[in-house]
Amino acid sequence: MADITTDVLIIGTGPAGSATAALLSSYGVENLVINRYRWLASTPRAHITNQRTMEVLRDLGRDVEDEAYMFAAEQDLMGENVFCTSLTGEEIGRMKSWGKHPLSRAEHQLSSPTHMNDLPQTFMEPLLFKTACSRGSQSRMSTEYLSHAQDEDGVTTTCLDRLTGKEFTVRSKYLVGADGGNSKVAEHAGLTFEGKMGVAGSMNILFKADLSRLVAHRPSVLYWVLQPGADVGGIGMGLVRMVRPWNEWLIVWGYDINQPAPEVDEAHAKKVVRDLVGDPDLEMTIKSVSTWTVNNMYATSMSNGRVFCMGDATHRHPPSNGLGSNTSIQDAFNLAWKLAFVLKGAAGPKLLDSYQAERAPVAKQIVRRANKSIEEFGPIFKALGLLDSIDPVKMQQNMDARCNNTAAAEEQRAAIRKAIADKVYEFDCHGVEMNQRYHSSAAISDGQAEPAFTKDPELHCQQTSWPGARLPHAWLFSATGEKVSTLDLTGHGKLTVLTGIGGQGWVEAARSLGNKFGIEIVAQVIGPRQPWQDFTGDWANIREIRDSGILLVRPDHHVAWRREAMVDDPTTELRRALTAILGK
Repeated sequence: MADITTDVLIIGTGPAGSATAALLSSYGVENLVINRYRWLASTPRAHITNQRTMEVLRDLGRDVEDEAYMFAAEQDLMGENVFCTSLTGEEIGRMKSWGKHPLSRAEHQLSSPTHMNDLPQTFMEPLLFKTACSRGSQSRMSTEYLSHAQDEDGVTTTCLDRLTGKEFTVRSKYLVGADGGNSKVAEHAGLTFEGKMGVAGSMNILFKADLSRLVAHRPSVLYWVLQPGADVGGIGMGLVRMVRPWNEWLIVWGYDINQPAPEVDEAHAKKVVRDLVGDPDLEMTIKSVSTWTVNNMYATSMSNGRVFCMGDATHRHPPSNGLGSNTSIQDAFNLAWKLAFVLKGAAGPKLLDSYQAERAPVAKQIVRRANKSIEEFGPIFKALGLLDSIDPVKMQQNMDARCNNTAAAEEQRAAIRKAIADKVYEFDCHGVEMNQRYHSSAAISDGQAEPAFTKDPELHCQQTSWPGARLPHAWLFSATGEKVSTLDLTGHGKLTVLTGIGGQGWVEAARSLGNKFGIEIVAQVIGPRQPWQDFTGDWANIREIRDSGILLVRPDHHVAWRREAMVDDPTTELRRALTAILGK
């Protein structure tokens, strides 16, 4: 007999685990979330928060979304990645990042009702965890996962109360492993991986100092400092990252993974900070020093029976592109509604198979993208002449040569500009963040050709209503003037039908079939004198169906099925789609 019973046990309270708990509780599913530590994130590891993640928070409630914005550094402060010799020294170049360029900003505004921002993990985790607990999640801190055993009916998990030293068991119908890059749940579940752990080493110095005089005129999250011969490892590049504008910072630099991790005392830490800032008299407070490894590994299987893994447990990569916590929260958005539907009897267990089919390709994509972004620093180093010598004096001379009035120097300047501009694939990779298209039994294309990308799919968001893609965003208006996104009309743990004038048959079919399937299917009608009106025509231009057509949208905003126009028997057509998607 287990000591505790629950529907879903979640291991880990990071972005993935807390988001899963918050979503499940919002959907009315009993869950317990545990954390082996006494509290949440102690360092601001993840921070870049993209639009798709903000759409998840918006779906949890406007109060959740608004609180995220309240604590975040807003998009304009994320700003322009700066390459320099120190914060007080010479600036080499900069690039507009994360939607700061006017053309990129327009794409951001057209593709989502939300805004990109910088929200450190020390703020994101408490927000998600609080949301979960306030909506019904049970939680236990200082509680360590030890092992699990699953059978036909559920999972029995053995845990350790680290305060008392006593073991206890939890019986759940499903187990979610969100326990980080060294996931024991993934190991015990026998999940398969490709890639390698520990491909490089990095060190963090978290410190407080007022640097506003050096950065307020060029606000950015990241300042890349190039100092040949400096005590910052490798080629002499260190990163100064803004944690809170402009008095809390994090310095990152690499070390040789084949050597022991460096030991840095406070005096050494302060020296590194002063060198990279370029102020030998800078007053600061060192908050912490820590080391970590760069990984290049992704799961090829994300579930085994009743056990599912997500977040860093399944995609282990450097922080390049800021994809870590974003993808983790989006993993949760994909899995939570499926668990809820199965647990409530609205769907068969087959629906859960789509989690791996849909999210494993995303894990592979982001791990490869993040590691490729590290490689893309190479052209900058080459253009600056930092790869031509290991002599710090010569390296500095090569950098200085760009200032000469010679043909070679002009070519070097052009190469530097291009190399920095090409870092757009790390710092403004809007398509990677927004273009996920799922291929699974939970998205029925009926043979419709997947639309080709007309622009670089990594850089540009391309909206489509093709089944498997995220529902396109457009602003709609009510008769009383309320303005909502198409995304606002969907989600919240429910299936939604979107149609227009001539689509009344779909509305009636949704109502009838919802009763038969035991679920609520929300029907939204868009058109003149309808509940929602498309005054700007943006929805008509992007929906890819006619007024009488239908989009069936999943709780995670992805299109499950569509028909271009009304058919003779809408109930039979919609029943066929629901049966296939829900596995019933």
